[in-house]
Amino acid sequence: MRRFARLYRELDRSTATLDKRAALVAYFREAPPHDAAWALFLLAGGKVAGAGRRIANTRELREWIGQAASLPDWLVDDSYDQVGDLAETLALLLDDPVAPADDISLAEWIERRLVPVANRDPAVRRALVVEAWASLCFDERLVFNKLLTGALRVGVSQRLVQQALAEMSGLDIARIAQRMLGSWTPSAQFLRDLLSPDELPSDRRQPYPFFLASPLEQALRPDTASEGTDTDADAAPDADAAAPVLANDPDAVARALGPIDDWLLEWKWDGIRLQLIRRGADIALWSRGEERLDGRFPEIEAAALTLPRDCVFDGELLAWRPGESAPMPFTALQTRIQRRKPGPKTLADTPVRVQVYDLLELDGEDWRNRPQAERRAMLETLVAQHDDPRIVISPRVDAANWAQAAALRADARARGVEGLMLKRADARYQAGRRRGDWWKWKIDPLTIDAVLIYAQAGHGRRSTLYTDYTFALWDGDTLVPVAKAYSGLDDREILALDKWIRAHTLERFGPVRSVTAHHVFELGFEAVNRSSRHKSGIAVRFPRILRWRRDKPIAEADRLETLRALAR
Repeated sequence: MRRFARLYRELDRSTATLDKRAALVAYFREAPPHDAAWALFLLAGGKVAGAGRRIANTRELREWIGQAASLPDWLVDDSYDQVGDLAETLALLLDDPVAPADDISLAEWIERRLVPVANRDPAVRRALVVEAWASLCFDERLVFNKLLTGALRVGVSQRLVQQALAEMSGLDIARIAQRMLGSWTPSAQFLRDLLSPDELPSDRRQPYPFFLASPLEQALRPDTASEGTDTDADAAPDADAAAPVLANDPDAVARALGPIDDWLLEWKWDGIRLQLIRRGADIALWSRGEERLDGRFPEIEAAALTLPRDCVFDGELLAWRPGESAPMPFTALQTRIQRRKPGPKTLADTPVRVQVYDLLELDGEDWRNRPQAERRAMLETLVAQHDDPRIVISPRVDAANWAQAAALRADARARGVEGLMLKRADARYQAGRRRGDWWKWKIDPLTIDAVLIYAQAGHGRRSTLYTDYTFALWDGDTLVPVAKAYSGLDDREILALDKWIRAHTLERFGPVRSVTAHHVFELGFEAVNRSSRHKSGIAVRFPRILRWRRDKPIAEADRLETLRALAR
């Protein structure tokens, strides 16, 4: 545990990516394989608690620390409010032991101590936790608490960990990323297999790491347009407030990307990204979230069995009725993803298809290093030979110049798509988000002016600030919540709003505060769909703050019927 605690401290205190990677390389070289496997699992986002394992919830931890430190509940709560991170609060409220206990390995702490008490009586779980608190020094106590809360945020992406493993082992990072896809159990054997230079039988059952496009706005801003730069995987749309001006300028696009003839243009679909794998009689559908979708889309699996050759396709799963010119809304697809064995009515009400747009493997041969144009040509041949309406090719978008492409992009929403994909004709298929070869040129967002009504503290470095907001629109004389957003304000605005929220809180509901209806914000979002699960009757996709409308009183905020009129 001490070695992992030292690594956590180094990662937490470092702001330089190269320093973080060096610390990871050193740790994985020195740590016992079983410990290293668990460290990899945790740093890649895995959690000890969860998946049916309950060790301690937030209420129990706050109660237990109060008892262990002889502190009243109000002081524990106030300490938590000031620190903002529960694991750190728990570590700070106890003194270090006079004589630290013998070091216990990370694997033993998890497998022989934490996991065996999961879901047992509170007294059993409490005894284990309190005993650990009493025996561990601060750094180890902090990491132990992180294992309990599952909040091991330390500024390290999964790709950075994979880069460290690749540097240490000499393996291609793409092979490491591929072997880490899906669910796996931390063990010394897993780590040996992960870093094995040999081709393993399990390699044939895994999908390839997905290649992710970056927002075109990043190519149009010189300060962020360095090719080959990594960013973390998709969250919300990530352009700043000035970016749409650039994105609407075909001349700016031409200057950034060069001749349009060097690029393949396709529609950007609003569905579920997946890889369709056909290897002999084995068919697999893997989502970008590293989940196998077996059984959920039997019509696609049946169509894949009749493909003319073994292959791996990259594409988009869409709900699409036969004969229609555009897909159904994404909300229709959500009714399918939640059903592991859809019945006849579901299959009839929400038919699906896969729009494929890349070829990653053919007859057992990896095609990812071949040029985009070559992969596309072979893909078109395979799909034409197959001729099944359930697996179709994503059509090319023809434009003579960037001005014509911009005009097509402007009409994208009417086609039921999110914009354009731009792929360099000579690009190879890479792993993760690598800027330069794939760009997404999304349509301008839909917008509304909404009123702030709730706020909640953020996470990580913003855990002491109110940065997660709920917004509402007018429905008659009532403000009805319609969206939550946490991105779009700069640091100065966040600090000012945080101060205002604290001074204008009406009620508290756990971590959430209701505030005086006073401030209006312009929100952007990608689409509006009808939803019976929301009080407003609608759901917006990827909401984010575009600007703080200090000039607008709440009476002039938009009304719910305005948003409903946009719903599909």
